[in-house]
Amino acid sequence: VQFVESGGGLVPTVGSLTLACAVSGQSLSTYAMGWFRQPPGSEREFVAYISYNGEITDYAISVKGRFTISRDNAKNTLYLEMINLKPEDTGVYFCNAAAARAGRFDTWGQGTQVTVSS
Repeated sequence: VQFVESGGGLVPTVGSLTLACAVSGQSLSTYAMGWFRQPPGSEREFVAYISYNGEITDYAISVKGRFTISRDNAKNTLYLEMINLKPEDTGVYFCNAAAARAGRFDTWGQGTQVTVSS
């Protein structure tokens, strides 16, 4: 399975971005999926979770109300809409199949860099 994240960039505080994660080598339709991020100098952390059918979502408290996770199983693609961005949202964002709030597969993509300027 391969994950290719895209959509990152440099935005000002309270800006917005939408990230995408294209998955190949495996159908997404039977997996819960998640977004994770790695802030500078820190470990990778959980951001958002979505069940295999999109009916259940879960968010880290720091992003709840600002980020929205969604999926298109027909396109094998996962999305993360981010609004009202803050400097502490800066980091490299990754996607993976999710087992609760952890990545399911050992393989990770390159991620996409999100930088929020203050």
